[in-house]
Amino acid sequence: MPTSFDQTAALDRFLQLTAIEGASCNEKQVAMEIVRRLKAAGVPDQAIQFDDAHQKTRRLGQVGNLIVHLPGTGPGPTTLLTAHLDTVPVCVGSQPTVDGDEVYSAAPGTGLGADNRAGCAVILTAALAHLASETPVPPLTLCWFVQEEIGLEGSRNMDATKIGAHDRAINFDGGTVEKLTIGAIGGERMAIEFRGIASHAGVAPADGASAIVMASKAIASLYDEGWLGQVERPDGGQGRSNIGVFQGGDATNVVTPKVLLRAEARSHDPTVRNAIVAAIRHACEKAAAEVCNAAGESGSVEFESHVDYEAFKLDESAASVRAARSALEAVGRSPQLTISNGGLDANWMFLHGIQAVTLGCGQRNVHTEKERLDIPDYLDGCRIAIALATGNYA
Repeated sequence: MPTSFDQTAALDRFLQLTAIEGASCNEKQVAMEIVRRLKAAGVPDQAIQFDDAHQKTRRLGQVGNLIVHLPGTGPGPTTLLTAHLDTVPVCVGSQPTVDGDEVYSAAPGTGLGADNRAGCAVILTAALAHLASETPVPPLTLCWFVQEEIGLEGSRNMDATKIGAHDRAINFDGGTVEKLTIGAIGGERMAIEFRGIASHAGVAPADGASAIVMASKAIASLYDEGWLGQVERPDGGQGRSNIGVFQGGDATNVVTPKVLLRAEARSHDPTVRNAIVAAIRHACEKAAAEVCNAAGESGSVEFESHVDYEAFKLDESAASVRAARSALEAVGRSPQLTISNGGLDANWMFLHGIQAVTLGCGQRNVHTEKERLDIPDYLDGCRIAIALATGNYA
C-alpha cells in the first residue's frame, strides 16, 4: 500500500474545488485556486505556467491549460498526471454534500461536478504528497486541461512543448477505479443546413420547396440504409452515428426555407467514420436536389464537418499501461483494460505524442442531476496517483 495520506484533507479538497463554478471556458477561478494551493505548499512561480490553448479554441476561454513541473529529489521515471478543470453546465451552482460514502449536490436541479473535479483533486493531492515526501521522489509533471466537455478543446490545442519529456502519463477522468482505458473511439461532428424555397403554404404551396422535407428524406434514407445508430457494414466495419439536433420552421403557413441538422459519427476505424460522414453528406445532397417547386427549382445544402478526436489504442506493454496496472494492484484493485466509445483528453494527447491511459476516481452518473462521487473509490484514486507520483508502490 502506498504511503498513508490525510483522507479527510483529500475529501475536503474535492468538496472545496467542486463548489467553485467553472463550466467550459470559465475555468480561471478553479485554476487559480489550484495555483494558490500549490504555492502555499512551496511550489515556486517559475514551476507554474499556463499555455495559450484558450486563445486557439473555437470558443475563447478565460485561461489556458495549467502545467506544473516538480523536479523531484531523487531518481526515477518522470510521471505526467492530468485531469480536466471544466464541468458541464448542469453542475454550475453545485453544493457538494457528504452522505455516508457518497457526495452529491444539495442544490436542486444541479449535478455534482465530480466529472472532473474529482480528477483535479486527485492529482492535486498527489502533487502535495510529492512535495511533502520525506523520502526521495522522482520528477513529476501535472497538467489541468480546459474545455474538455465541449470537444476536448484544451488537449487538442495544448502546447506539448510546455509539458516536456516524461516516461509515463496517466489521465484521471470519470468512472470506476478499476477501469483502465487504453484506447478510445474517434469522433467527427457535422453541421448541415438545408436551404429550401419559401412560399405561402396556403396561397402558393407549389412555389415552395420545403427544407423540412429535404432533411426528412435524407434522414429516412440514412436510416433505411443502415447509416444511423449502430452502424455495421457488410465488410465488417463498425461505427455509430446520430442526428441529435433538428431545427427549422417558424410558422405553419410558411413552406420552410431553412433547416439545421447537427450530427456526429464515431468509429474505432477512421475509414469507417469517413464512410459514415460521406454517406450522410451524399444523402443530404441527394435529398436537397430531389425536392423541387413547380418551376423545377430545387433546394441546396451546406455541409460542414470537423474531427473532434482521432481513435487510438495503446499496446498493453506500453510504459503508461504497466505503471497504471502496478499502481492499481498496489492498492488492492484489479485492473480492467477497456476501450472507450467516448472521446477523452487522451485521444488528443496521443496525437501530441503522449501515450496516456485514463483512470476513473469514483464518478457516477456523470452529466446528470443524479451524479455522485463514491468516496472509497475517490480515496483509492488518490492512493493510486500518490503511488505514481512518488514511486512508492510498497
